[in-house]
Parts: sequence; C-alpha cells; structure tokens
Amino acid sequence: MSEIKIPVGEALRYMRAANADPDTRQLAEDTARMLEKRVQPRYLWRACRIDRTGGEVSLPEAGLALPGTLAGKMLAECDTAVLMVCTLGAAFDRILNEWEARDMAKAVVVDVCGSAWTEAVCDAAEAEIRGRFPGLYCTDRFSPGYGDLPLDLQAGFLRALDAGRKLGITANESSLLIPCKSVTAVIGLSEKPQGAKIRGCGYCSLRETCEYRKEGTEMSAACGR
Repeated sequence: MSEIKIPVGEALRYMRAANADPDTRQLAEDTARMLEKRVQPRYLWRACRIDRTGGEVSLPEAGLALPGTLAGKMLAECDTAVLMVCTLGAAFDRILNEWEARDMAKAVVVDVCGSAWTEAVCDAAEAEIRGRFPGLYCTDRFSPGYGDLPLDLQAGFLRALDAGRKLGITANESSLLIPCKSVTAVIGLSEKPQGAKIRGCGYCSLRETCEYRKEGTEMSAACGR
C-alpha cells in the first residue's frame, strides 16, 4: 500500500475552519506530519458473490446477510460485492489518549486529522478495488449504520475479513469499532454504470445527533458523507 497523506484541508473543514488563520493551519499541518510518522494506516478487502435466494441479499462466502432496502437498492444490478475495512490502528488511539490527557485543544486537532485520514484511506482502498476490476462499475460504498443496514453487522464484517487477527479490530457491545478510527463498508460491482447515490444526512446513523445538522449544515457538505 502506497503512503496515504492526511488531507489537511479536509481536517480543517471538519473543524469548521476551512479559512483558518495561519497559526491554526500550521497546527493542523504539524499534527498531520506527526501522525504520519507514528501511525500506519491499513486496509483489507474481499470480493464475494451475491446470492438473492429468498429475496434477501446475502454473501454466502462471507457468511453474511445484508437485510433492508438500502442493500437491495444499492446492489440490485450487481453480481459481486466487495467488503472492506480500513483503520488507523491502535497507535492512533494511543496518541489521541495522550493528547486528551495533556491538551484537549490539540486532541481535537488530532481527532479531526484522524477522521480526514480515515476517509482518505477508504478512498485509497476503493481506488485499488476499482483498479482490480477493470470494466466493472462500482456503487457508492456504504456501511453498517447507513440507512436501514444494521449497525450490528459490524462484527460479521470483521469476521468475514479476519480483521481481528490481521488488523486488531474488534466491535464492542454497541457495535462500535475499536480502534476508533476504523470503518467497514461494502461496494457493489456491476457491468452497468451505477447511478444510485447515498451520500447525505438521510442515510447516516449519526443524523439525529450530528452537530453539523444542528447548525443547519448538511453532512454531505460538511463531513464528506
């Protein structure tokens, strides 16, 4: 996996500081460089055949069923689905915990840099997947907790990818991933161009508590979802 840089501009946008003053921008850049020296992002993915026996989308090779209307809609024209998981690993959590104990303002910058970096790692994984399946078209990636795809599928995703052993990722009793900057997702592969789009507030599991929405800003414009 080639080196994936932290998109500092995106991190500043997550902080609602896209037009940051020079000192804030320098802090974000210094934080990003520190993280890049100490943290190694990683990802895994696995292509699986889609089965629709009984009317429900399932991935027999992975031992997973994908219930709900979102998976059915997104994968309607797909014969293959790719499961993926991306993480910044436990090293990031240790750094974040260090700064939370020392300087909460710096910890906030570490956290948003981690969020922007995780999204960039997901983009890199998706780019690799696209490159490995020339001639096929990808759906938008979507994750447990989006729309009506249950969040409690996280553990099944991790088992299917052997992510506990290979990447040290687990899901807690609330189906939240540990380490904290970890993401699972599924992408459909089709012989036809895919026009279905799921980015935006309506599909996000955080839509009821999101601080961006409370301020009147759509997540699709604020956080990249």
